[in-house]
Amino acid sequence: MKICDALYGKRHHKNGKANAFRHALWNVLICQKTVKWTKNEAKSVKWSQKVTDLHEKLAPNASLETAMDLHNNEIGRRLFSMISTQNDAKTVEIVQKSVLNAQKVTTIEDFEQFKDQLLYLE
Repeated sequence: MKICDALYGKRHHKNGKANAFRHALWNVLICQKTVKWTKNEAKSVKWSQKVTDLHEKLAPNASLETAMDLHNNEIGRRLFSMISTQNDAKTVEIVQKSVLNAQKVTTIEDFEQFKDQLLYLE
């Protein structure tokens, strides 16, 4: 949250690109931190998915917002698989670069078109 506040102020609490960044970064960092204990990237990814999926299911969001958050969480876990050994500063830089290609969506059907990109609503 501190990283997101420093970079985006309170905008990451909306449904824009800053929010997509926060969700992706959250998942990358969870994976990076837990791999130190699991000693296994796949286990860390699975743990991150369980925790973040549960959070999204319990969060009071509209269905499109929840779907976007779950999607961006998944993109973060995929990023982890490519940058697992990077330090926090480099990780933030890489996730910020992925935000440059984020796509605006308005329906669930739009998600299929942008499977490999971060998504935002506004």
